[in-house]
Amino acid sequence: MVPGQGGVFEFAIDGNLQFSKKSLGRFPEDDEIFSIIEAV
Repeated sequence: MVPGQGGVFEFAIDGNLQFSKKSLGRFPEDDEIFSIIEAV
């Protein structure tokens, strides 16, 4: 995990952005991050 600034929440796997609160304008839904990890 790498701390961000300004309330930005971004999640990446091996440098590939998987989720971005900044671009989507929302936090992930329940279990959304786990679903992304399983898919990769």
